[in-house]
Amino acid sequence: MRLLVGVLILACLVLLGRSGPIDGPFAKSLKDEAAADAVPNRVMTWNICNPCDESSADRAAEIARFAPQVIGMQEACVRDVERTRDYLESRHGLVYHVEYGSVLQDWGRCGGLPWSPGAFGQAILSAAPMTDVVHKEYPDGGSEDRGYLAVTTTVGGQSVRLFNTHLAQRRQEAVRAGQTRVLAAELAHFDRAIVIGDFNAVSNAPELAPVWKLATDVDPGCRPSSYSGECEPTTDWQSKFDYIFLRGISPLDHRVHPTRYSDHHMLYSDLDLSAARKSS
Repeated sequence: MRLLVGVLILACLVLLGRSGPIDGPFAKSLKDEAAADAVPNRVMTWNICNPCDESSADRAAEIARFAPQVIGMQEACVRDVERTRDYLESRHGLVYHVEYGSVLQDWGRCGGLPWSPGAFGQAILSAAPMTDVVHKEYPDGGSEDRGYLAVTTTVGGQSVRLFNTHLAQRRQEAVRAGQTRVLAAELAHFDRAIVIGDFNAVSNAPELAPVWKLATDVDPGCRPSSYSGECEPTTDWQSKFDYIFLRGISPLDHRVHPTRYSDHHMLYSDLDLSAARKSS
């Protein structure tokens, strides 16, 4: 009887060991296999669309396909970004720091309770820590409050200033012109910077002129004099609204990835920081 009891106890321990949490001598190797690294010189911008009935798990899977070092989101609800960030880590092994540039407390867009609505605006996920965080709401947001979020972080092993913005909606050209003047005035303080976001304007729109004077887009065929057909579209309605502007940095390559999880495509670029390294 004692022998039988001992055998049963040993069998139970073996079964529990197999079904329990990963630990012990093999735990580190299994966890390392699940870990993933962001592409150190890759930057992405994505208007994730809110309110939209999309899964944060699906958004995380789309981001993980390209694993950017930095991704700037527009139309970002804090709760959605939190869930997306959690899925990126738990399912894809990608660990990101996060900063929010919320400009609205919006129950209709972001859920929550009427007395505690969700925060809405911009967000930045970065594989490296972020410092010197600035939240700026434009003096005139147009039909909806708008602004930019600025941080200092690491891209391609170099420290850079990064701006993420969302300009006023379409058919509000004068408002956007005022917003780009505010943005450009801050951008001019930095020799090396990246500006990402949804500008709600095609490349030859006059209101983008202040930014074009200081920076270039990662799409080499898209310039301030370009007609819309010369710029690779970034929206479902075949317009170029999303940009990665570079100041003091050169692009290596860029890609536009249509996705069924938003009416804006994902735009990302790998960057050459060698010039930035020489000047630093």
